[in-house]
Amino acid sequence: MHRSFTLAGLLLCSLVFAGRLAAQPGAVRGTLGGSNAGPSDAKAAKVYAKALKDVEAHNYGLALDDFRKADTLDGGHCLGCEMQAYKAAKQLQDYKAAQDEATLLVSHAATVDDKVEAHRLAGEACLADGGYRIFEKPFQAADAEFQAALQLMPQQPDCVYDDGVALAHLHQYEKAKAQFEQFMKLVSPKDLLYARAKLFAAQPELARKRTAPNFHVVALDGKTVSMESLVGKVVLLDFWATWCGPCKQALPHLKEIAHTFEGQPLVVISISLDEDDAAWKKFVAQNGMTWIQYRDGGFDGEIATQFAVKAIPTTFTIDADGFVQDQQVGDGEIELKLKKLIAQAQEAASKKTVAEVR
Repeated sequence: MHRSFTLAGLLLCSLVFAGRLAAQPGAVRGTLGGSNAGPSDAKAAKVYAKALKDVEAHNYGLALDDFRKADTLDGGHCLGCEMQAYKAAKQLQDYKAAQDEATLLVSHAATVDDKVEAHRLAGEACLADGGYRIFEKPFQAADAEFQAALQLMPQQPDCVYDDGVALAHLHQYEKAKAQFEQFMKLVSPKDLLYARAKLFAAQPELARKRTAPNFHVVALDGKTVSMESLVGKVVLLDFWATWCGPCKQALPHLKEIAHTFEGQPLVVISISLDEDDAAWKKFVAQNGMTWIQYRDGGFDGEIATQFAVKAIPTTFTIDADGFVQDQQVGDGEIELKLKKLIAQAQEAASKKTVAEVR
């Protein structure tokens, strides 16, 4: 009875985007992460400025080319150009290009901290390149990058965690377990990834599964929400926007789901890609969207980036242990999947489960 949208309708609401669909220990930081300094050469500076505008317009392919051109014009040593090129490449899911830029950052980094960060960025690009495939080469490369970083800074928690993920993909479970246990010693139990590391330390093979990226947001009603706070519950993430026709058409179905499963271990979260805060709040109020609401601000918003959202409406169905079980673009029949996962969550609540380890 529910609509399935035409490709043309979906394309009206789509935008090429990319991101890593795995746990992300943290944002880029340090000198490299904050390196927005453009090139010193005048011609290079103009190209760099144009590239920044391309990013604002979500023209990441043009931005990547221009950041690289600016770097060349500046003598090939512009950290800001290379950092921005890395980001643009990841947006495009061109992980080979991202690795190339990270390699340049490693060679140009002037401090130990920056070299560690550059190796970490390279490792993350390798992990993203590997995805959830069975090919070992990307994960071997990721392990090599994280190990290079840890040679310089053995107590770097993000690299320890990510290396555990790489090792799990390589089926080196004892080594992976050791890394996750080490990560737990380096961070506070309040860290967003502590519980996940605890789970993976107990069952390292789970680190190979498609884990829902963690996030930490304050919803429209003022409540704080994160994936880790929802352990034991099935989560339905709905990416949408007020300007998206197919999203509006799908809204009655989403309302029906929220009503049908009310009182059961299911949490529905709508993530708006609207830029206009007032328009978003008005639409939510007028349409009685009483479940959890959050505005991410666009396809380049933090959560949309983590989930690699390319088109809307898109939904992610996440089980009670935080693993992505389904992803759909457009409105679709997901009730049977939800019923199955909810039943599993209810059964797990009465006995020891994976979630309990967390």
